[in-house]
Amino acid sequence: MNTILLIEDNEQLQKYISEYLEVYGFTTRILDDYDAVPETIAACRPKLILLDINLPKFDGFYYLKLIRKHYKIPIIIISARSEEGEQIRGIENGADDYITKPFSIGVLLAKINAMLRREAELHKRVISLDGLCLNEDTLSVAYKGAGTELSKNEYRVLRLLMKNAGQIVSREQLLEELWDDVSFVDDNTLTVNITRVKKKLMELGLQNCLETKRGVGYAFNTAALPNH
Repeated sequence: MNTILLIEDNEQLQKYISEYLEVYGFTTRILDDYDAVPETIAACRPKLILLDINLPKFDGFYYLKLIRKHYKIPIIIISARSEEGEQIRGIENGADDYITKPFSIGVLLAKINAMLRREAELHKRVISLDGLCLNEDTLSVAYKGAGTELSKNEYRVLRLLMKNAGQIVSREQLLEELWDDVSFVDDNTLTVNITRVKKKLMELGLQNCLETKRGVGYAFNTAALPNH
């Protein structure tokens, strides 16, 4: 469900934005307790947050910092503060976009849809497993702040094993993953790449994550991850 959390104290604007977004298939949740922002986010699990700056108790920058301590949810600031400095401040403190009031509701919808598309694409390109993150854009793997680069084939091997964590992946499946239009990947090449991936995971402090299932294939052992 595409839930949008609206942190805005103007009731007329609340109604206007909510009714418009709901026509386009969104569910809008309006924050009603400014003392329970993280708890509200945990309860409604929004895909995106619309955040005003002029709010009761504290300004939106305070809530922006508070949210960013706990969540990476996309945040669009909607504010009457149009000064360049305020916009820069919002982006530097973790907002993904900044729209000044008055704004076109159609433009707001377009920005929401574009941001959700980017988020969906990002999640496809990053595989995360108990803190271990594999990134397609950088061909790298990271764990607890430490990272290492991978070759294209090392990335392909680790991606298939992480996607099937806890299950045996046959050597045939892995060989198919390494196939390209230029060359045939033989069995020895697979063994070499598996050995290299194991070594790079060990560099990140992860031992025994890849298990050899003799005569069958390999498996990613999630129990070997300290966070598991």
